[in-house]
Amino acid sequence: MLEIGPGTGQATEPILATGCNYLAVELGEHLYEFTKNKFAEYSNFHIVNGDFGTYDFKGSQFDMIYSAATIQWIPEQIAFSSSYELLKSGGYLAMMMHGDFKTPNEALFADIQKVYSQYFQPETRYSQKLIYSNAVNYGFTDFREFRFYSKRVFNANDYIEYIGTHCDHIVLKEPYRSEFFCGIKEAINNHGDKIEIKDTVIVYLTRKP
Repeated sequence: MLEIGPGTGQATEPILATGCNYLAVELGEHLYEFTKNKFAEYSNFHIVNGDFGTYDFKGSQFDMIYSAATIQWIPEQIAFSSSYELLKSGGYLAMMMHGDFKTPNEALFADIQKVYSQYFQPETRYSQKLIYSNAVNYGFTDFREFRFYSKRVFNANDYIEYIGTHCDHIVLKEPYRSEFFCGIKEAINNHGDKIEIKDTVIVYLTRKP
């Protein structure tokens, strides 16, 4: 298994627990160090600090390559061509991302949106332009889409930790960062220190013939 950009490892441990031979390539130096330490107890865990599009995998090939909300930051030609080259025949490319997630508590949602409007000023704004179905233009076949729906409940601290793993939240800088997270925490505390989220996880799966 090869994971592209594990970040803080939200989608890593369930894969490691299967006992597979796991490799991750992580571009961020600090995220690389964090994740390396987080999963150091797993003998099957391996991670390199590098750019997926330029890293030399020295002829390695994989049964599956997967990405949890990372591959959409890579130019299409690099994302699909490199994945195709690195996969064994019959291997799969799995691409996961969050769809909409929102609390059904409209008053809380409105308060949170006020915080976003005032303080959410990332230097790099999220702009997902990758068209996942274009994978078939690079040799992939059997393209499929799956949607999974769930409900989660957080207290203020846990919710702050959760959104803090999102790529466009990670890059928040001062003077906005502290005010943003404090504002979100205050909004949730004002609504009983509880936020329920109904969210969608989308998985795109395609195969190398």
